[in-house]
Amino acid sequence: MDSSLSIFSLIISAGFVVQVVMFVLVLMSIYSWTVIMSKKKTLMDANKDIKRFHNNFLADTNLSILHGQIPAQVSNRTPMEHIFGAGYGEFTHTTSASNQALVMNSERAYRSMNTAVNNEVDRLDHGLSVLAMIASSSPYIGLFGTVWGIMHSFIGLASVKQATIAIVAPGIAEALIATAFGLFAAIPATIAYNRLITQVGEIQNKYTSFVEELFVTFQRQK
Repeated sequence: MDSSLSIFSLIISAGFVVQVVMFVLVLMSIYSWTVIMSKKKTLMDANKDIKRFHNNFLADTNLSILHGQIPAQVSNRTPMEHIFGAGYGEFTHTTSASNQALVMNSERAYRSMNTAVNNEVDRLDHGLSVLAMIASSSPYIGLFGTVWGIMHSFIGLASVKQATIAIVAPGIAEALIATAFGLFAAIPATIAYNRLITQVGEIQNKYTSFVEELFVTFQRQK
């Protein structure tokens, strides 16, 4: 390729609007990758926490001992510790040993744990909507830059008596770069969003399974 038609030179020589579009798309791509890497680490930590706490739960089903091992401060608890603590706190809210009291305590604990699960899933979901927005809007933003650039190129051809490929090609090429930038931002965001939202759903299922398992354990307490 001729050096005069290199990608870098086309970006530099592009019109102001097209350059603004490309700059916006670069920012969107950087932000999407920041969200992707941050969310990936958060989900990995959540899976490790689920595995560790569930193993401890299976190793010792003495709920009072297990509750004594978690931090007293709610802000210092991991998600699984928070879910367990919310349920255990409601289950032991009253000291009555009657069957009716145990049933009521178990139901309150079940609702409290589900609320904690919903709050945790909301935390895991946070930021994914922006990732979906980037995935869906980036191609259109890039297309806008392309249309604007091509339109500007054809307007410039109005003053040329004879249009040739050598004259038309640079303007169209620099306009098409905006579409390439849009796809560059959209494709990773789309793939990452679909993968991350699936992982959030899997983690939610694990939380729900633990809540059901713990609810049965509460009902067995005498």
